[in-house]
Amino acid sequence: MRYILPFLLIALCWGCQPHKASVIPYPQEITLQKGSFRLTESTPLYTNLQGQEKQDLAEYLQTLPAPFNGSLQEGTPTGEGIFFHKLPEAASPTDESYVLNVGDKQITIEAGTTAGLFYGLQTLLQWISPEGKTTGAGTVPATVIRDTPRFAYRGFMMDVSRHFRSKEFVLKQIDALARYKINRLHLHLTDAAGWRIEIKQYPRLTELGAWRPVEKWKDWWFGEGGKTYCEAGTPGAYGGYYTQDDIREIVRYAALRHITVIPEIEMPGHSEEVLAAYPELACSGKPYTSGEFCIGNEETFTFLENVLTEVMALFPSEYIHIGGDEANRKVWESCPKCRARMQAEGMKETSELQSYLIHRIEVFLNNHGRQLLGWDEIIEGGLAPNATVMSWRGEEGGVKAVRAGQKTIMTPGAYCYLDTYQDAPPTQPEAMGGYLPLEKVYLYDPVPDTLTEAESRLVYGVQGNLWAEYIPGDEQYEYMMYPRILAIAETGWCQPENKDYPNFHSRALQAVKWLQQQGYHPFDLAHEAGRRPEALTPVSHLAIGKKVTYNAPYNNTYAAQGDKTLTDGQRGDWTYSDGAWQGFISSRRMDVVIDMEAVTDIHSIEADFIQVTGPEVFLPCEVVISISEDGENYTELARYNQEVNRDQAVCFKKYGWQGETRARYIRYEARSGKQYGGWVFTDEIIVR
Repeated sequence: MRYILPFLLIALCWGCQPHKASVIPYPQEITLQKGSFRLTESTPLYTNLQGQEKQDLAEYLQTLPAPFNGSLQEGTPTGEGIFFHKLPEAASPTDESYVLNVGDKQITIEAGTTAGLFYGLQTLLQWISPEGKTTGAGTVPATVIRDTPRFAYRGFMMDVSRHFRSKEFVLKQIDALARYKINRLHLHLTDAAGWRIEIKQYPRLTELGAWRPVEKWKDWWFGEGGKTYCEAGTPGAYGGYYTQDDIREIVRYAALRHITVIPEIEMPGHSEEVLAAYPELACSGKPYTSGEFCIGNEETFTFLENVLTEVMALFPSEYIHIGGDEANRKVWESCPKCRARMQAEGMKETSELQSYLIHRIEVFLNNHGRQLLGWDEIIEGGLAPNATVMSWRGEEGGVKAVRAGQKTIMTPGAYCYLDTYQDAPPTQPEAMGGYLPLEKVYLYDPVPDTLTEAESRLVYGVQGNLWAEYIPGDEQYEYMMYPRILAIAETGWCQPENKDYPNFHSRALQAVKWLQQQGYHPFDLAHEAGRRPEALTPVSHLAIGKKVTYNAPYNNTYAAQGDKTLTDGQRGDWTYSDGAWQGFISSRRMDVVIDMEAVTDIHSIEADFIQVTGPEVFLPCEVVISISEDGENYTELARYNQEVNRDQAVCFKKYGWQGETRARYIRYEARSGKQYGGWVFTDEIIVR
């Protein structure tokens, strides 16, 4: 009701003509007054800013339509006008707080910092009922808006390694991110698929490491040619990188919009492209043998420190992200240099090598006035003393960090990974997998309820991540990004008690229209198909609540509801990780027996399976359905054998039997294929 009331008041003020503004993130406090302010193309602009602060605001205003691109005058308006009024910093609750006061004759934006003035302007731009599409002229209801963000860090990660994005594309997204008060852009600049930043001291990183012979990551990663690279200029080469001048332009463009750009340089894993260009940094000394730096090799640290020195000269951000995720530690076990490092440092486990690298790089960054940021694997082996953790494998890493007194940024895959399907997968372009609709993104609270008040203050913020393995084109990247990043923006700005999904959904619909008008390509939220029909209601059948014996164990990570899962009446949604689908990977098979408790007349036995090829979840290659009266002697009712079709990125298939029989025990077996292996997932064995 908190949101509905302002809109009702607006309607009353305007003679039942509702205000059309769609403000995201929604302001903390709105007080409507009588009257309105009419913006024209000649409405004057005033400020008490001086020097560089005035110049920066004026430069940004020139990118907006009239009247905002007019001359920014020093002083206080005596008549009609818009006044950007900087207060003493102590007058604002946070660095980004603002007050927007709209009267009949003047609009005043007050804040203790230029960031606060900027965010007040973004709210004003969305609050206008425009008179046309080419100017900022329009009507604004008389209003006082007092606003302050919940979190200091509200981020978006753009993966430019798997598929390169041009400088112009990055700048375009910065414009939209700034409108919705996202204040961090995390650039994933390096990974196996391509190195994307010019490093003067190591030219082979972009001469070779930035180019591959295949455009689509999927074809390059799974193709017969192997994950290889090619020289710049090779016919058909795909790739690209940002020159140092490009980076300077991106950083400056973002800074004018109060966005800090954070670079990520992956280490010690995800570095195949580096080791192809400089194989002496691999444990084997050869290219194409691993993706992990040799931590026992002192040249590795010389290389990393030299690279980071050039990176820090380009990015003034407090944080430098060093990755730290998914390193394959087995390569270090057989490396003489790594073993020597372990012996010299008194290490017992190879995991300590990664911790050694993280700690050493953190000292280097700290000595240069920077802080280390990394994925939650950096906790393993002992957390670096000043590091901030980006928690992606759930919230556990973030909770562990804050309980150790260190800051964390929450970005769990289940809520913040935008490379997943946002609607019914059969209606969508291929994605990594999963199902993350706008509503689920919006309902996420980055502060776990298990934290104390003091621990909660160490949750620095929230971030949405958009990995690009399955997103070759720019339009598709925007399609996956919007409007879900708007839900992240509102989650990062608003207090949880002020959030309301139905209200947000209506504003997101308006935001989608605005994005389309501005040349973006968002998901068409108005035509969302929604959840899988089978998942909407429980199913009733003869085996409900019956005991299930597992001859092959389910995986604890995807246990769903444990031993009750396959007879609890709950059907799975569009993703295998929703708590209804149960996953099997041990022995590459599912083998269960249902005890019906008594010999029962049975006419059908069936179960659905899901395939999502990105995370290697496949339909079974063999299904066997058998029955028994005594639990020892089984009669086979049905057997299915098939080749798994990897081209079906996401699909669902039912395997069952129909007829007439009597049995007490039902055995259901499903095996994965030898060609691909992977996971088998099912949600319910339905007996009628």
